[in-house]
Amino acid sequence: MKYALIGCGRISYNHIAAAMANDLEITAVCDVVPSHMENKVETFHLPKEVKQYTDYLEMLEEETPTLVAIATESGNHARIAVDCIRHGCNVIIEKPIALSLRDADQILQLAKEKNVKVCACHQNRFNKSIQKIREAVEQGRFGRMFYGTAHIRWNRGPQYYSQAPWRGTWEQDGGALMNQCIHNIDLLRWMMGDAVAEVFAYTDRLNHPYIEAEDLGIALVRFQNGSYGIIEGTTDIYPQNLEETLYLFGERGTVKAGGKSVNRIDEWRFADGEDSADQIKEAFKEDPPNVYGFGHTPLYRDVIDAVLQDRAPYVDGYAGKRALELVLAIYKSAQEKRPISLPLAAASTEDWIGRFPK
Repeated sequence: MKYALIGCGRISYNHIAAAMANDLEITAVCDVVPSHMENKVETFHLPKEVKQYTDYLEMLEEETPTLVAIATESGNHARIAVDCIRHGCNVIIEKPIALSLRDADQILQLAKEKNVKVCACHQNRFNKSIQKIREAVEQGRFGRMFYGTAHIRWNRGPQYYSQAPWRGTWEQDGGALMNQCIHNIDLLRWMMGDAVAEVFAYTDRLNHPYIEAEDLGIALVRFQNGSYGIIEGTTDIYPQNLEETLYLFGERGTVKAGGKSVNRIDEWRFADGEDSADQIKEAFKEDPPNVYGFGHTPLYRDVIDAVLQDRAPYVDGYAGKRALELVLAIYKSAQEKRPISLPLAAASTEDWIGRFPK
C-alpha cells in the first residue's frame, strides 16, 4: 500500500516508525522545511526512492498514495485532509481532526462521497491498558457508571512554544486542552458513553503570557446516560510532566489508568471477582519512552485493514469530531460563563481570538 506523510515535525517519528512496522510502501514525505524531511530520511535510513516534496498538492498529483498521514500544525489539518480526500486518498489525521466543527463536517461528508477512510489519530485508545478497560466497559462489569475523571498534569515552557510559533495560537492550535489534553478527553467521552448533554467550564492562562490560549482548563460534563465527568488539564505543573490519569467509577467497579500516557492500570477493583488485580496490572502495563506511547503502530495496522476490508477504522473521523466538539464546548462555556448544551451547531477556536490578551 503506497503511503505518504505530510508534516515532518515532532510527531512524525512515530508515524514513520508505524508505517515501517506495518510494511507500508513509503513513497514520499512532505514538509515546507526541507531539513525536516532530510532528518527523517537520515534517521530512518529511508531508501533514495522516497521523494521529498515541499508542496503537498504536487506530491498528491505525482505519487497518488493510497494512505496519507497528516501531521502538520493543527490549523492546517482540515485543509490538507480535504485535498487528500479529493485525490481519493485515505487519511490518518493527527489530533485534533480540525479546529472547527464546520471543517470536521466537511471532512466527514467528503470522505463519505469519495468512499475513503478517515482515521483520527487518538492512538491512546490502542494502549493495552485502555483496551482492557474498554473491554470491561463493554462487558458491563462496572454496572451503572457514576462518573469518570481525566487529569492531564503536564509542563510546557517557553522553549516548547518557541520551537514552533503556531503552538498556543487560536488560529493554528488552541491551548492546553486542544493540544495536550484532547487524547484523555477523548478517552473520557468514549468510556462514559459518548453522548454529552451539557458542559460547564473554566479556562485561564496562568503561567504562559506569551501564548494566546489557555494553560489551564477545568470542566464538569453531564452525559446523557446520567453519568458525569470531570476534566482537569494544564501545562502549568512544576517542574516537569507529573501524570496523565483516567478514573472510572461505577456501582460495581473502580479503575484507574495512569503512567506517562495512561499506559498502565493502577487500580482494578470489580465486584464480580473474575480476575486478579495484581495480574491485570502486570499483564497490561507498558513503559513508553514519551507521552506519545506505543499506539501509532496498532492504529496504523487497523487503518490498513479498514481500507482492505472496506470498513470504518476503529478510531474514525466521527470520533475525532466528538473529541473536538467537547473541547470547543469547554471553550464556549468558559467564555460565556454558562453551561453549554451539546451537540454544538457551530464553533471554532478562532471564535476566541483575543480572549487572553498578550
